[in-house]
Amino acid sequence: MPTPTPTPTPTPISIRVARTLHDLTDVIAVRSIVYVEEQHCPLREEFDGNDVAGSTHLLATLDEEAAGVLRIRWFADFAKVERVAVRRRYRGGMVSKALLQSAFSLAEDKGYRRMLLHIEPSLVEYYLRYGFQPRQGRPRFHYSDREYMEVVKELMPASDAISMDSPALCVVRPEGAWREAGVLDLSSARGIAQRGGVCDEVWKDAEGRSGIGEKAQE
Repeated sequence: MPTPTPTPTPTPISIRVARTLHDLTDVIAVRSIVYVEEQHCPLREEFDGNDVAGSTHLLATLDEEAAGVLRIRWFADFAKVERVAVRRRYRGGMVSKALLQSAFSLAEDKGYRRMLLHIEPSLVEYYLRYGFQPRQGRPRFHYSDREYMEVVKELMPASDAISMDSPALCVVRPEGAWREAGVLDLSSARGIAQRGGVCDEVWKDAEGRSGIGEKAQE
């Protein structure tokens, strides 16, 4: 009797905030494949000037291979999801689901209550699954040769969402990693360095050594 072929274990999808140049290169590559190559979006319209200022990019990977991306822009009372893109070989819904759920969590950790998204009308049913609803009374519009409509999702801010009353070192941690000690948390263990004041005297001894402030007595 032949030995049954074991069912392969699905590779877990990893989602992270793009923080490095390598991550951003992956973001650009995925969007170039999906939007510029497949959907024929002009390059200057796909990379529209909103990718550096005020944006957070989420990167989905499987076995360290870039599979999908999503961009979030932050406004005063809402967050806007944009540029959801998944490479063809990884399509099927799981990558986009993981990206969207990570975007919801990130926005809720920042205290947001609403998330806006522009979608093609043919995708309404898909986004209804994730709690988005069409905005009533808002007209459809078009750009980059495609028609769009607005949908919005109500969010539930996290009980420990970032605020001005959060611990100071929590606020300076990397985007999306506020519950983990960051590099500045570790630096605080060194204490406060003794630094010279702006009016302290600069000294130099006969052996070429120099310093600021009071010279040590030999």
